[in-house]
This record gives sequence, C-alpha cells and structure tokens, in this order.
Amino acid sequence: MSLALTHRCRPVHLGPLPWLTLHALALWPHGMYVVQRALDGSDDPLGVVALLAAAALVASLRARLRPSPDVARLAAAAVLALLANGAWWAGVPALASALVAASSLACALLAWWPREQPKAPLLGLVVLALPWLATLQFYLGWPLRVLTAQLSAWALQLAGFVAARSGASMIVDGRLVIVDAPCSGVQMAWFAYFTACVGATALGVADRAFVRRVPLVGLAVLVGNVVRNSVLVAFESRPAGLAPLGHEAIGLAALALVCAAVWRLVQHAGTRHV
Repeated sequence: MSLALTHRCRPVHLGPLPWLTLHALALWPHGMYVVQRALDGSDDPLGVVALLAAAALVASLRARLRPSPDVARLAAAAVLALLANGAWWAGVPALASALVAASSLACALLAWWPREQPKAPLLGLVVLALPWLATLQFYLGWPLRVLTAQLSAWALQLAGFVAARSGASMIVDGRLVIVDAPCSGVQMAWFAYFTACVGATALGVADRAFVRRVPLVGLAVLVGNVVRNSVLVAFESRPAGLAPLGHEAIGLAALALVCAAVWRLVQHAGTRHV
C-alpha cells in the first residue's frame, strides 16, 4: 500500500517543449495582440515570420535542450510574465507590455537553451516578432526620411545632378521628388536584422561576434537605403518619370543586395570565430 502511494505521489517532470508551451500560453493576451496586429492591417505581418523562425529554431534543437532548466532564468521568466500580464490588464500600452512578455519568453527559452548554442540571434528573433514597423514608422519615419533625403542629395550632387533637400523631399534638376514613408528604410532594417539573426543561427556565430556586427548591419541598411533612394530619385526626376514596376524592381534589388551583404558580414564573423 505504501509503495503504491509513493508511486502515485511521484512528481511529474515536464520536458522543455511542454514547459515552454505552457509558458507561451500564459502570455496569451500578448500573443493575441501580435496576431491581431498582423491581421487587421495596422502593421506589416513580418513579426509572424520571425516568430515562426524562432519556433523552428527551438524545434530543430529540441534534442539538445537542457534536461533541467536554469532555475534563475526560469524564475526571471515567471516574474516577467506576471509583470507583462499585470501591465496588460492595467492598461499599459500594448507594445510596451508585449516587450516585457517577449523578455519573459526569452528568459524561459534561455533557461532550457544548450550552453554551447549562441543566444543573441534567438533573442533577436523574439524581439523582431513584435509589431514594431508601424510604431517605428510613426516615431522615426520622418527623421529617417529627412536623413535619407539629405544623404541622397549629396550623392546625386556628386553624380552631376542639381539636387537639394527640401524638408523630407528633394528638388532634383528643378523637379520636386517626394521621399515617401517606404523610403525611410524601416522595412529594410527589419529584413536586414532578420537576415542577420537567421544567418548567425545557421552559421553558429558566437554571441560576441554577432553583437559586434549589429551596428554594421545598421550601417549597411543606411548605405543601401541611400543608394536605393538616389537611384529612384534620379529616375523619378526625368520628364518621363518611373513606371511603378520599375520602382518596385529597384526597391527589391536594393533589399536583396543589402540582405546579401548582411549575410556575408555574418558569414565572415562565423569563419573568423571571433
């Protein structure tokens, strides 16, 4: 009888994936917020791509996850989860409370994460999963457009154009060309950092090497965005203008080149093992 009771009272040990699933479900208000922002058109649904990439990364490493979690990180994840949900019900701005929730989920993941596996790219994917683009466009879009317009004006002057910035627009050879919201580079930055995180994960780049190259990713975005804008403005300033298809083709080509440069940058970090 006593042996049977001892067997029945044995504690249930949850593995990493069930534990992480329960932790994610505990943060359901923030998950619903991310999904809602992706579906209602108020933000680009790119965060879902980052979330799926993070989930795929965890699934690919499921056999290497720790059998027992880091208790300190797991406790921090629980505290942050309580803070995130409390902030949600208290009416704190949804993106701010979602950032706390993302930090909670990141701590929970790191509690089970293999010691030898890089952590920074995973954290980057978790942060990129939040609906940042519309918010960043609202607060940073105009200053970035002004910066892009000024740098593009200087670049066009070197190419022989008569160019000057006017607010967030440009006057090129007497024609007014508007630097619109997509030319701020916010979307390009998201794709560049996503490429950096995925590349660092695929190549096994050490955390310190990855972090050192984060500012260089931003520099690549700035240069790529200025080049894209300069080329577009040069074509737009012509009497014939530029067809929408040509505009899209130039934009996609610039994005592809920036992402390729970022991948090469991360690849170089991986080969040097710094």
